[in-house]
Amino acid sequence: MRCPFCGHEETQVKDSRPSEDGASIRRRRFCPGCGNRFTTFERVQLKELWVLKTDGRRVPFDRDKLAKSIRIACRKRPVDDERIERIVNGIQRRLEMETEAEIPSRRIGEAVMEALRTVDEVAYVRFASVYRNFSEAKDFQAFLGSLDQV
Repeated sequence: MRCPFCGHEETQVKDSRPSEDGASIRRRRFCPGCGNRFTTFERVQLKELWVLKTDGRRVPFDRDKLAKSIRIACRKRPVDDERIERIVNGIQRRLEMETEAEIPSRRIGEAVMEALRTVDEVAYVRFASVYRNFSEAKDFQAFLGSLDQV
């Protein structure tokens, strides 16, 4: 693996262990070129996923983008990084188990909302406000009113 600091072609693995959720391997690496250490994660990828955007574009599924959007929704909420990782892993596994490799972005957004609803209602509303493109206070009121009915 190439060093992210100096670009040296060969790095050494100093330690490997399963991640806390058991879905990946965490490796501590050392670069003999510059002496820096860094961490990599190795995950199983069942198949390559593509996201079908609402404008018709096809883009590769980006796990980091999914995790970032969930982290933003959960910012300053009592949701730890480990829980966010489990949510992301669960959504990714569900998507990989589907028969189609092209997943509509709408389905990913709905999966995130479903997961956040059980974890933290404020994070759920935050994510929904961006995902459903709330533009006025009445959009929030209507959405919050629908929460009371469930």
